[in-house]
Amino acid sequence: MSLLVISTVIDFFIGRFLHFSEDQNKRKLVLYISIISNLGILAFFKYFNFFVDNLSIAFSFLGMPLHLASLEIILPVGISFYTFQTMSYTIDVYRRRMEPTSDLIAFSAYVSFFPQLVAGPIERAKNLLPQFFIKRHFDYTQGVNASKQILWGFFKKLVIADNCAVLADTFFNHHSVYPGSALLLGAFFFTFQIYGDFSGYSDIAIGVARLFGFDLMKNFSFPYFSRDLAEFWRRWHISLSTWFRDYVYIPMGGNQGGTWLKLRNILFIFILSGFWHGANWTYVVWGLLNGLLFVPLLIFGKNRQHLDIVSFDKKMPLLKDVVRMMSTFIIVMFLWIFFRSKSLTTAFAILNKIFSSSLFTIPVFEQDGLAVLTLILILFFTLVEWSGRTHAFAIEHTFATSPRIVRWAFYGLLISMIGLFMQTNGSPFIYFQF
Repeated sequence: MSLLVISTVIDFFIGRFLHFSEDQNKRKLVLYISIISNLGILAFFKYFNFFVDNLSIAFSFLGMPLHLASLEIILPVGISFYTFQTMSYTIDVYRRRMEPTSDLIAFSAYVSFFPQLVAGPIERAKNLLPQFFIKRHFDYTQGVNASKQILWGFFKKLVIADNCAVLADTFFNHHSVYPGSALLLGAFFFTFQIYGDFSGYSDIAIGVARLFGFDLMKNFSFPYFSRDLAEFWRRWHISLSTWFRDYVYIPMGGNQGGTWLKLRNILFIFILSGFWHGANWTYVVWGLLNGLLFVPLLIFGKNRQHLDIVSFDKKMPLLKDVVRMMSTFIIVMFLWIFFRSKSLTTAFAILNKIFSSSLFTIPVFEQDGLAVLTLILILFFTLVEWSGRTHAFAIEHTFATSPRIVRWAFYGLLISMIGLFMQTNGSPFIYFQF
């Protein structure tokens, strides 16, 4: 809480100074103070032990062992999210793209807005802050849509993500005893776990905010229906991707300049995105690999060829779209192995087994019944998502033109499935750790 207060107070007064000052050198200095203080706090709590451990390893490799002590640091919940929110505010004020607020209470509410405080979406002050000054009245239609989005978010988390988590944890945590076929299945389950978990939280946060009359930005747009990796990253964790685009990528030059500058910029952003997720080389390699696979699309000008909704006016996708979606899904699934693994050694051990003859064996494990049930639930989930892919969230207009009893029966089905298939022990939201 104290760190949240510090970030809030510092950037509130810095924003006021940046607005009234005309001395560009002083404005730039004050902006650097804001950025350094925010990133300094983030670096200490999230990356201190990572740097200490790797520094010790590096010097030991050179024959000069260091005896540096790591600290028992508890990572404050949501620090990566609210730090980026306050930084975007001061940067936008510095660029004179918005005027700072003179209301400390409103600014504090913007930074600590409870629905999205701990795991996003990472809001921009230009969108969220003005909403605290608008008088709101309850709107029944908006309340209904918000409730539907919350329901779908709970279904994603409690039915899809938590059941997938049990199976993914089994295979990843005991990868040495399972064949490649089981580990591939584990990667598949984790792919749906992280999507159901994170996008489920985003749906809940956006829905709760809408109940209070606030509109938060969309954070996921059916990413597993993407036809290439560039489209996937336009649809996955949109608030973070656009933050890096606007405040890092474009200031670095973006797509301007020669080919090498473009490649440098895009690889840097992907590595930075990976490092943002945590102090582990697995995240860095995950980001790097995404960047390397993105590069060919950028070089050949294919990174913006899929800006539309896949098979927008069709109930069933075209064969070419099926092939593209499946290819992208498989690439993303294999990249998630690095994200999920505790170390690079573990990730490569899992990949080594997957690409071995054991891939062609029938996996045998105690939770095969749960696996079959979860696959059926994933199929149902995917069909609902596909049918609602043209809307803000999957069930926004499901059975919208049907009689009320049909709609209520569908909502009742979702609630019943949550009650029947949710895991009683549950699991924390994955992105709470970031």
